[in-house]
Amino acid sequence: MTELYQFDKEDAYRFARSIHAFVQEKGDELHFKYCPFCNGGDNHDKNTFAINLKTGAWNCKRGSCGRTGNMITLAQEFSDFSLGDGIDDIYLNRERYRKFAKREPIEPKEEAVEYLESRGIPEEITKLYEITMKKDVDHVMVFPFIDDNGEMWYIKYRNLAYKKGETKGSKEWCERDRKPILFGMNHCNFENDVLVMTEGQIDSLSCTAAGIENAVSVPMGKNNFTWVPYCWNFLGRFNELIVFGDYENGSISLLEEMKTRFPGRIKHVRPEDYKDCKDANEIFLKYGAEAIRQCIENAELIPVSGIKRMVDIQRVKLSELESMNTGFAELDEKCRFYFGELIIVTGTAGDGKSTQTSQWVTMALNQGYPAMIYSGEMPSWFVKNWIDMQIVGPENTQFNGRTYDITDESYQKLEKWDMYQKLYIYDNGNEDTNQDSLIETILKGIQQYGIRFIVIDNLMTAMDYEGEVELNNAQTAFTKRLANIAQERNVIILLVVHPRKGNGSRSFSNDDIAGSSNIVNRAHKTIRYARPTESFTDPTGRTWSKEELYDCPYRILTVLKDRLTGKTISNGILLGYDEASKRITDKTGRDRFNWRLNWDGGNPSKGFSDISEDDEIPFL
Repeated sequence: MTELYQFDKEDAYRFARSIHAFVQEKGDELHFKYCPFCNGGDNHDKNTFAINLKTGAWNCKRGSCGRTGNMITLAQEFSDFSLGDGIDDIYLNRERYRKFAKREPIEPKEEAVEYLESRGIPEEITKLYEITMKKDVDHVMVFPFIDDNGEMWYIKYRNLAYKKGETKGSKEWCERDRKPILFGMNHCNFENDVLVMTEGQIDSLSCTAAGIENAVSVPMGKNNFTWVPYCWNFLGRFNELIVFGDYENGSISLLEEMKTRFPGRIKHVRPEDYKDCKDANEIFLKYGAEAIRQCIENAELIPVSGIKRMVDIQRVKLSELESMNTGFAELDEKCRFYFGELIIVTGTAGDGKSTQTSQWVTMALNQGYPAMIYSGEMPSWFVKNWIDMQIVGPENTQFNGRTYDITDESYQKLEKWDMYQKLYIYDNGNEDTNQDSLIETILKGIQQYGIRFIVIDNLMTAMDYEGEVELNNAQTAFTKRLANIAQERNVIILLVVHPRKGNGSRSFSNDDIAGSSNIVNRAHKTIRYARPTESFTDPTGRTWSKEELYDCPYRILTVLKDRLTGKTISNGILLGYDEASKRITDKTGRDRFNWRLNWDGGNPSKGFSDISEDDEIPFL
């Protein structure tokens, strides 16, 4: 059975105050100037005693002392330190309440029988539970609370003549300084491991009258749980609890609190089974015993947070998942970009990761998906120029003697393209920019602008932590949040991550990605975009030596991991690069960079001479 006492950091400080100790918090420990057991020994050694603020475990490091324990043992050793109301009774046998003297069975008065009969409770149940009226007061009902050993610890009174706003005093009260327990404990059958709990005594009696075994009620309403420590062992004798609290304003009383307190399985009466009633007694009076039994039989399990029934998961066919074309035929065939994925893109600095990811932004826009770019290294105007050229293509750029620019006519057309109005860039000019503000902005962008495709370039510039351990933890948390956003909001997120230094030309793996190993673990897909590392012959027939590779316009795209399909593209896709348009392609032929996007009508160029009529053009 679950332990009743749960350590809280404040308990360590309460202990220090109870013995008037000087303490100092250091990391996860509370250090005491002197050990409360040995007082530092003959040499008065300092700071040898500490309590772990996460677990409550403590020890003294002096060899001649060496005492160890937990908060319970401290409460046992030091009488001035208490674990709290009720807890001491369980662990330390410090009973603070007196039970009522040995008594004869209580004979209910006629007024009690008549009143409960008016509430549907038969006389034999009133007698069984020994309910009566207060001596010399014919309108104050008495409910005795008797434990499973037959001892009476608590008495509750109820003023049947009470009228709100008119009657002085309280409607209900109890005997002072008596131990709170559950009503009806003495009538439970422990061979039946199901317990029904109500808020009011008459509600539990209604369940009993309907033939429900093991019905109890709390002593002083839905907000008072001082009874739990005294009934902890009693609760532990049941495997299942059915909460039949009062149903008001769309919620069931007792339910939330008992979710954390009951050690077994918890069910609750379904809201629809309350019909138009507030509680068990009202249901009993209006609809009878069968309705009460149906409430219990139909009770639903409380879902465990973080667990779903497999049958409740909607069936999804991979072939029917929403995805986007990347522009590369082999990648689209084997490892498509599915919405809901966090995709890691890695590669050596200067090899063109940013160029590749921005081209995928143009593919997303062309397919009708609003997109957003975060660039932590490039100014916004530079990112704009680069992606504008990728959208318009080489036919709409001109060489100005030093670099390529978009023609004025093409730019005017581009600005009128409806999807160009749905391309966003993160404003990282704010000095307060960090991973939290970036996450918040992404979520707002998804909500406000319908953004579906997001590029974060790159991980290191998005983080604001120093120190290897702290940074790795931050990276783990950050990528987890991104993966959750991708899945929950059904978007694609590309996260650019640098590789580790010093891998040279050896084969590249997921382990070569810099930072926490959880970066790759959280991602759904890992892609590497990099220069060739060995001499090769390109599609034009030219052979590039290893010494020439730095100036080579070709790159190799490999897929190191694809969680959805289980496939990889380990041999790589050879891609060409065009300086005039910043475009990247897997096609061959003279006009291989001349595809047209929807910004000027979407008609394909007269290029693509190497594509037959039967081949799909992935850019459209």
